[in-house]
Amino acid sequence: MAEKLLDFTQPLDVGLLDATVAAFYGTGSKEERAAAERVLRQLQEHPDTWTRVVTILQNSTIPNTKFYALQVLEGVIKYRWNALPVEQRDGIKNYISDLIVQLSSNESSFRAERLYVNKLNIILVQVLKHEWPARWPRFIPDLVSAAKSSETLCENCMVILKLLSEEVFDFSQGELTQSKIKELKNSLNSEFQLIHELCQYVLSMSQHPELIRATLATLHAFLSWIPLGYIFESALLETLLKLFPVISYRNLALQCLSEVVALSCGGYFDAQFVKLYTIFMVQLQVILPPGTNVPESYASGSDEDQAFIQNLAIFFTSFLKSHIGVLETTPENRTALLMGLEYLIGISYVDDTEVFKVCLDYWNSLVCDLFQSECNMETPAPPSPLGLQVGGMLNGMATLLSHRRALYSGPLSKLRLLMISRMAKPEEVLIVEDENGNIVRETMKDNDVLVQYKIMRETLIYLSHLDHEDTEQQMLRKLSKQLNGEEWAWNNLNTLCWAIGSISGSMVEDQENRFLVTVIRDLLNLCEITKGKDNKAVIASNIMYVVGQYPRFLRAHWKFLKTVVNKLFEFMHETHPGVQDMACDTFLKIVQKCRRKFVILQVGETEPFVCELLKGLPTTILDLEAHQIHTFYEAVGFMIQAESDPQRRDEYLQKLMELPNQRWVEIIGQARQSVEYLKSVEVVRAVLNILQLNTSVASSLGQAFLAQISLIYLDMLNVYRMYSELISSSIAEGGPFASRTSFVKLLRSVKRETLKLIETFVDKAEDVELIAKNFVPAMMDPILGDYARNVSDARESEVLSLFATIIDKLKGAMIDDVPRIFEAVFACTLEMITKNFEDYPEHRLKFFSLLRAIASHCFRALFTLSSQQLKLVMDSIIWAFRHTERNVAETGLNLLLEILTNFQASEFCNQFHQTYFLTIEQELFAVLTDTFHKPGFKLHVLILQHLFCLVDSQALTQPLWDVATLGSTAFPNNMEFVRDYTIKLLGTSFPNMTLLEVTTFVNGLFETRDELGAFKNQLRDFLIQSKEFSAQDNNDLYAEEAAVQREAERRRMLSIPGLVAPSELQDEMIDT
Repeated sequence: MAEKLLDFTQPLDVGLLDATVAAFYGTGSKEERAAAERVLRQLQEHPDTWTRVVTILQNSTIPNTKFYALQVLEGVIKYRWNALPVEQRDGIKNYISDLIVQLSSNESSFRAERLYVNKLNIILVQVLKHEWPARWPRFIPDLVSAAKSSETLCENCMVILKLLSEEVFDFSQGELTQSKIKELKNSLNSEFQLIHELCQYVLSMSQHPELIRATLATLHAFLSWIPLGYIFESALLETLLKLFPVISYRNLALQCLSEVVALSCGGYFDAQFVKLYTIFMVQLQVILPPGTNVPESYASGSDEDQAFIQNLAIFFTSFLKSHIGVLETTPENRTALLMGLEYLIGISYVDDTEVFKVCLDYWNSLVCDLFQSECNMETPAPPSPLGLQVGGMLNGMATLLSHRRALYSGPLSKLRLLMISRMAKPEEVLIVEDENGNIVRETMKDNDVLVQYKIMRETLIYLSHLDHEDTEQQMLRKLSKQLNGEEWAWNNLNTLCWAIGSISGSMVEDQENRFLVTVIRDLLNLCEITKGKDNKAVIASNIMYVVGQYPRFLRAHWKFLKTVVNKLFEFMHETHPGVQDMACDTFLKIVQKCRRKFVILQVGETEPFVCELLKGLPTTILDLEAHQIHTFYEAVGFMIQAESDPQRRDEYLQKLMELPNQRWVEIIGQARQSVEYLKSVEVVRAVLNILQLNTSVASSLGQAFLAQISLIYLDMLNVYRMYSELISSSIAEGGPFASRTSFVKLLRSVKRETLKLIETFVDKAEDVELIAKNFVPAMMDPILGDYARNVSDARESEVLSLFATIIDKLKGAMIDDVPRIFEAVFACTLEMITKNFEDYPEHRLKFFSLLRAIASHCFRALFTLSSQQLKLVMDSIIWAFRHTERNVAETGLNLLLEILTNFQASEFCNQFHQTYFLTIEQELFAVLTDTFHKPGFKLHVLILQHLFCLVDSQALTQPLWDVATLGSTAFPNNMEFVRDYTIKLLGTSFPNMTLLEVTTFVNGLFETRDELGAFKNQLRDFLIQSKEFSAQDNNDLYAEEAAVQREAERRRMLSIPGLVAPSELQDEMIDT
């Protein structure tokens, strides 16, 4: 029945449409809803449905049907507006405007149809983005005069103005082209006087609360961009301050004031800002008297009260960020400033993450500013011929600085206490309190907490630099209150220790030593005197976190380092969840930074610590689980690597691997008696564990692992081959399901670990010739041949990454082996991964990484491929960058760029591009305009720029067009051919764009191809114009600019002691 709606030769049956919409939203059967959805979707996609929208809106009584009709109309306005004839555009425009006026002129219909009117408003603003100002110049004057005819109409006009402002100023990036944004902003600016007069008139004359609230909301949207005269040279601020004490307008007025005080006006309106702040503070003391317990008021307040505290935080932080300097000038202003900071510290204790984030962001910028101004003073000025004047100027600045330091010392001391009391949890801490108050191992990282920790850590480091003494005293005072039980609580100890760990690197060494001796001694005492398993686990976690943060201290104090490591060995026997994990992680972290200390003979010792450790190793690891033992072995590997005497290093390695090697020899011996022995589950598990241990040590020991891997290498390849045959026979007998059985999965884990071990060793090795001679030939058949022989489900993706690593390491030396690698893995892997985009995700990525390694280091091997094989390579690359999995697509794009660059410089340049140029260009435009591929935008741009620069370069001497069909004189040159081809390609792909728009864009690409920034902007504007990328998050189009900012931030952090934690510094701090 509903199918009748799709028959456009008949008049529309609105009743039937109502029934279909009702069926879709109703509670009928699943089939009924699905059928209704199918008809509605087909109707929405029909190009002529929009012509029936007016009929639907006039005759339907069901709100959902009206919304459906408006959705259809919105699609046409967004994507096909400029393609409609003028009279149809005017018809829609007038109908929507009249309908809005009709519904919002009458109070009762306006309130009853509020949602419907809101949707109409949104549609009107979509129309405005196309029509105004060029084709609808009278829009603002008409709107303002209509607003004066009734209060409800005025209220709705305010909503439309607010939407328009948001569309132009807040959501325009990635929605509108650069020139359109500029045009709309200029229009709004030039016509703002009318809007301003209307707002002022309403706020001073109206008694209608809804209208006043709507006007305040509209003003709030405008205040960030309107010409400053309308704010400071009118009665606007006075009006807002009058409305602030009125409860029903308080939050909106406060939001408007916050927008105003966030403006930076270069000192022009300082007097007005001071006056505003002073009047505001007087009013605030009545609403929220000083000394009020803000966190309590917030916890017990209504939603409005809580919003008020949030808005208050925004007001203070906005004002102080922009205008704190002007408040530092006179005694009265300074008093008001300190009171504002006092309020803000009170608000910072509120138990609400969003409120705290706002405050924290400001505290971070304040202490950063104070720290920078101190640094600038400490930097000596260059000598000047007018030495006296410079000296005098410096003295003046020094006086100013000491005044500032004195002014802020009180608030900053309170701020230190706040930061210590509310410190967020660092990533390394694994032991947390759950919602039931139990101490448990953390199961999932909370990224919000990690971000908060980073900002708090940075803030505390600045605070420490500004006054080391006060920071140290506050921390030690709180620690003594933990010891005497006055403030003992898990959370108090945690936040304190996290704060102590976070300021690592900010103190000078002597002070840090003095401070830490007290801290570590007190924490170890606390561990001794406190009873209870949970309590001990919390203290253990905090000791481990703190010691892991101070490698410089541990390196300088062997006795402490030894005590700490022995304490960690004690914690390795503590079975409380998380303690052993954290002990092993901390041990690894400390060894990485202090490795030399363990292999040299320390004063007062009879042998290096590593000897003592290796003797007691079986006892130390007795209670650890397998994965913890692996971490432990990796740490000892780092120690051994620090030993400079090769003979002693091999002895230590032999001693470390004694237990796993004994077991390995035993297993291989039994296997020689009977192969069946290798098939028992316990033995397979034991083999896997031994290999994992070897991988852990190989990863930290590097080249020195040679002695160990040489012992097990050939036996390991035999076990690999045997297990592989066992897997194949299991799958051959049991079918595809056999590959999912736990036994086959276990066997495959052994194969993977073998590959991982070899890859780790190759990656870390320094003797490339040795690898090429002793290791690669032996693995060719057991690993490569096995991969080719196996069924798809038994092929390990690690084979691909192993050979990628080998080629990356041996580079051109592998060129003769490439055909063999190609033969073994290429066709069979492609067959696995090109059936769809989902199966074998690991193989996909590693296959393209291997291909990239070949293209980078053995490129000439591609010339030996047949044209059929090369086509296979190119098809697979195109297939890769069309992939929706981001890392596969990115690998494909990088690979394509390398191959294009290499072929351009080769003797096969013409031949290659005649075959593939047009295909690559077409496929690239396909992914460029597909929103799933936005993250690849940077690489799309680089490759397209490469292609557009190539067409008239010296490298390309033959025509790209089909000479056999078109003749050699069809185009004057390749550039004209590619221009013509691209215009036709895009013209057919985007029928909503005119030929002129497409031609202008393509010409623009050729004009800007030598300048990457301009070329990129051309493409961004095209994506927005083509409407493929509207109404979405377009951050990926600007990702490159964001990466540059991140790098600058990293350099800034490295310049300030402590901002990058000593434990995170890339081994610049390795001890000698």
